[in-house]
Amino acid sequence: MNSTPRQRRLTTATVTALTLAVAATACSSGSGSAETKGAGSGTYTLWDPYPQFDKSSPWAKLLDRCAAKSGVKIKRTAFDTSDLGNKTLLAAQQGNSPDVLIVDNPVVSTLADAGVLTTTDDNKLDTSKVDPNLLAAGQSDGKTYGTPIGANTLALYYNKEVLKKAGVDIASVKDWTSLTAALAQVKKAGKKGITFSAIGTEEGSFQFLPWFWGSGAKLTELDSSQAVSALSLWKDWLKRGYAPNSVLNNTQTTSWQEFVSGDYGFSENGTWQLAGAKKAGFDYGVLPIPAAAGGKAAAPTGGEFVTLPVQKDTGRYATSQKLATCLTSTGNLYDTDTTLSYVAPTSEVQGKQVVANAELKPWVDAVKAARGRTSDDLGTKYPKISEQMWKAVQSALSGSKSPKDALSSAQAAAK
Repeated sequence: MNSTPRQRRLTTATVTALTLAVAATACSSGSGSAETKGAGSGTYTLWDPYPQFDKSSPWAKLLDRCAAKSGVKIKRTAFDTSDLGNKTLLAAQQGNSPDVLIVDNPVVSTLADAGVLTTTDDNKLDTSKVDPNLLAAGQSDGKTYGTPIGANTLALYYNKEVLKKAGVDIASVKDWTSLTAALAQVKKAGKKGITFSAIGTEEGSFQFLPWFWGSGAKLTELDSSQAVSALSLWKDWLKRGYAPNSVLNNTQTTSWQEFVSGDYGFSENGTWQLAGAKKAGFDYGVLPIPAAAGGKAAAPTGGEFVTLPVQKDTGRYATSQKLATCLTSTGNLYDTDTTLSYVAPTSEVQGKQVVANAELKPWVDAVKAARGRTSDDLGTKYPKISEQMWKAVQSALSGSKSPKDALSSAQAAAK
């Protein structure tokens, strides 16, 4: 390696920002136990946020195959997503970073800002086949800090039976006006319109973003007229009884539980619910979230990046790069993303996924329209903006403030 990023001091503010960034976003996973970094030049450490996969899982076997191909052994440690970022910062402070780190995409910019990660210019990871909108989630200040292993995002699930009885033609739902009209028809037919998560955490911001971006709003202007229109849409749905008041406390999991009761026409949720949808006991479909005036709204991307942390022994980078390349190769991405219920980050593998499972087509479309939360060079600014966003959503939906006042306060605080 010719150069490595300059090590920066890891401050309390950095740790706080990281904690906010990883809190309860896209898909969830169980808890895992940490291990120390493996010793010996022939052993390379890898940390991931997949404690649900044990040593016998396809994921663990892929790691072993990639290690064997690179002529080394992998010592894997799995952490819960919410723990992994902070563990990584601590390891960097101690000079004990893993060789390969797989981390939730909004955390990448925070780790990069702290000087924990090498750039793709340094580590020579090839990202040329990755869809640009997905790669953007791992970019900061014009530099790229890894490559996505896969992506998930949000769309609208709908109950075909509920919509049929309400006389709703799903093909007519193309924008906010037609969607709201469909919700009115569902309510008139004696069912419930739509459920989503507006909880006061990153999860609530994650679910609000498609409507926020679909209005044409920008995260640097939380109080724009477009942003107010998005929050007013949600507020109006609650006022008219098209969405339940429970959305204020709903996580994406509890929101999903409401939908699979069979009483709702629509549910905003993610790719990770596909398995549950097939077990719901009713026929369902998936529709990309519409933008205000039609077309597909940009939804936020979930999923992880494969990154290579800074090492004191720069001689380790070459093998680490081989391991990362193996994990994200075209030949392995299909199996990996099938295991993780992700959409692949490259058009080539996405096409293979749709051929194997036509139900993934709307999700591929949604991912192609998706946007990284830290894109547009927001980087470490995003967690603070997001916190003010979810607070504004809570204030408006609870009735303590109007959408306009709530977002004006949010913008002032975000500055």
